[in-house]
Amino acid sequence: MTQTPQSPAASRLFEPARLGGLELPNRLVMAPLTRNRAGADGVPGELMATHYAQRASAGLIIAEGTTPNAVGQTYPHIPGIHTPAQIAGWRRVTDAVRAAGGRMFLQLQHGGRVGHPDTSGHVPLAPSAVRFPEPLQTPAGPREAVMPRVMTEEDIRDTVADFARAARNAVEAGFAGVEVHSANGHLLHQFLAGNTNLRTDGWGGSIEQRIRFPVEVVWAVAEAVGPERVGVRISPGAHVNGVREDDTERLYPALAAALADLRPVYLHQVHADPDLPLFAELRKAWPGTLIANPRLSHEDLAADAGLRQGERLLAEGADLVALGRGFLANPDLVERLRTGAPLNRIRPEFLMHVSGPEGYNDYPVLARAQAA
Repeated sequence: MTQTPQSPAASRLFEPARLGGLELPNRLVMAPLTRNRAGADGVPGELMATHYAQRASAGLIIAEGTTPNAVGQTYPHIPGIHTPAQIAGWRRVTDAVRAAGGRMFLQLQHGGRVGHPDTSGHVPLAPSAVRFPEPLQTPAGPREAVMPRVMTEEDIRDTVADFARAARNAVEAGFAGVEVHSANGHLLHQFLAGNTNLRTDGWGGSIEQRIRFPVEVVWAVAEAVGPERVGVRISPGAHVNGVREDDTERLYPALAAALADLRPVYLHQVHADPDLPLFAELRKAWPGTLIANPRLSHEDLAADAGLRQGERLLAEGADLVALGRGFLANPDLVERLRTGAPLNRIRPEFLMHVSGPEGYNDYPVLARAQAA
């Protein structure tokens, strides 16, 4: 007998879910997306408040990577959460999202060696003296990366404390919680990866010692704001920003098991692939909520593959599904996927290192698109 195809509206992606103390209206998460729209001082402005409020129908918004201290800044116009003005700026954003019915976490991101003195005013810190392999964007344009300063024991302790302070600042700014960024070649990932962590002390070498810094950061953040307000993002096997791992299959189950003891509310896997054994291993090692972010190309987005891959990830054990570029180009992505409506095409020329509302706040919602 021929079965009737399931309509998009019947997908589990549109079922409500619970995340700690939050009730989510659906299982679609807006992934953190760096867009360089903060002020030169890292203060979020009205552009950012509008952008996130437009996307408040997501089950959860995870706001873009935000620096916990000045030395952790990656690129120009990246927001921070370590000054009173930055806290006040984010408060305007969270107020706008809350007024639109949304829920929001803030990603805490320290760039480590992904930074430049011309941008932050500081020589970047890193686990080891391994230079970033490519030019970095600065206020004056692309510049060759500088050799980072190797973190001392005092630097490590200070950075852990800065993450905890940033988490408290985020809660003060109105966020429901924070995501600790341990992915995509930034500082915590640099401690995990063998080609960027060459240390021979207690913070490098074995898997147990390479995971120590991310685990201590998560512990300090959970102590500061409560584990129910803390998530962690990882990117197993991702060769991003020059990091390389040679023991991914052993590294991440060990990290997940160590983090599980701290009881953060979720683990967020970038480019999750249910066809790879690691996805099942992480699901086995992680007792809490698992957010899966599928790998999607621009062509996939146009074909609504986010819906199909999201359903597959839920079927294989994920609890929530994070989409990035889909939300970037479609403020009303949830409704478009629910109704099977076509998706807006991304304008890649406006993704990063630009300013203004174009390619940021001017993507049409369904009513405007249909009228056009």
